[in-house]
This record gives sequence, C-alpha cells and structure tokens, in this order.
Amino acid sequence: MLDPWTVFLTLSGVFVIAFMKGGFGGGFAIVGIPLLALAMDPLTAGAILAPLFVVMDLVALRYWKPDTWSKPDLVILLPGLIVGIALGTVLLSVLDGRAVAIAMALITLTFAALWFKGGGRIDPKPRSAPKAFAAGIGSGVTTMVAHSGGPPLAIYLLGLGLTKALYAGTTSIFFTAGNLIKVVPWLWVATPTREMLVLMLIALPAIPLGVWLGWRMHERLDQEQLYRLCYLLLVITAVKLLWDGASGYLA
Repeated sequence: MLDPWTVFLTLSGVFVIAFMKGGFGGGFAIVGIPLLALAMDPLTAGAILAPLFVVMDLVALRYWKPDTWSKPDLVILLPGLIVGIALGTVLLSVLDGRAVAIAMALITLTFAALWFKGGGRIDPKPRSAPKAFAAGIGSGVTTMVAHSGGPPLAIYLLGLGLTKALYAGTTSIFFTAGNLIKVVPWLWVATPTREMLVLMLIALPAIPLGVWLGWRMHERLDQEQLYRLCYLLLVITAVKLLWDGASGYLA
C-alpha cells in the first residue's frame, strides 16, 4: 500500500478535496475520491479520509469564520443532518446504495439543467424551514448510503442566492459537523492499519496548502463565477454518482 503510486494518488486526492473545501466550503469531496479509488478499495479510502476530513474542516474554518455562516439556515439544517445520518446508518443494510446514488444523480442533474436553461441567473428564493430540514436529512442519508452529502445541501443553499462567502462558510461548518459525527462509525467499520496511518501522516501536508489555494481562488472569483463553478461541480458530482450507481448494477 505504501508504493509510490498509492502515495501519489493519496496525496493528489487529499489535495483536490482540501482545495474544494477551501474554495467552496466542502460538499464536493467526491470529486477527489476517485483518485484514491484507483489505488485502494472504497472502504479503505473512506477509513483514510474520515480523520483527514476533520483536519481539513478545522483548517478551513480558519478562513470560514462565524461571520460567514448563515445561522438562520444552520439552525434547521444541522438537526436535519443529524437525523439524516442516524437514518442513513439504520437504513444502510436495507437501502440499495446504487439506487440511492442514481436517484440523487438524476435529481441533481435536473436541478442543474433548469438553472442552465434559465441562463444561469441567480434568482434567490425565500428561506424555507421545511426545505432546509429536508436538505439536512437528504445530505445525512446520502452521505451514509451513497458517500455524497453535497448535492442536497447545495441544491438548497444555491437556491437562496447567498453571497459567495456565506455560501462557502455555511457549507464548511455544516460538513465540519457531519464529518465529526461520521468519523467514529467509519473508524469502527474499517479500523486503520499501520500502513493506512502512515498514508494519513504523509497526506497531512497537502491539506493546508490545498485549503489555502482553494480560498485564494474563492477570493478572486466574483459571485456569478462562483455560482457557475458550483453548478458545474454539481453536474460532475451527479455524473460520478450516476456512473457509480449504474456500474454497480452492471458489475
């Protein structure tokens, strides 16, 4: 596991995920996960990333301070997240992760297609407690069952038309809470070996660099550019989910 190829892919994947957290506050970690999947099975990748996610979140919170959090939304989103993670944990042995991934991908692609069809305009919608709670639950369930909690949260927050700092900061603290809750179950499911611990230590230096570069990119983008990139990443995430779900049935 400690061969140069595995080390390179682990460093690359961790850097990409940290960059996403610095630039967008989180939610698009799935973009970097395929790099690790080239060198190890998903369970091992998840066990390696679980503690590193927490480190990334703590580093990212240096930039996304409380004044960048949309507190009225978090009051509803976070309880929904807790319910969703608990529900996803219970349903993990019942639900078909492939079907969940496909359903989430189709919903996300439809949402993104409607935005692009409308000319990519930012058309803020009023805040909704039921929608926020549903987004929190959806994110919690999909992060446990299909390993991607980003789309449900992004669909809700992007619809509000928040400023780019509020969007990234709210996403950051949301996934900080989620990753703190998830780290114990992940480490219980896949106890790290000595080699996995060494890989985690090797990957640590990539985290502050990736977060900082992502934050610098965020600073250079205007509101419209950031939202366009977020929707593009949503499409990439949805295509990845669709591929994972469909290929799971074909395997």
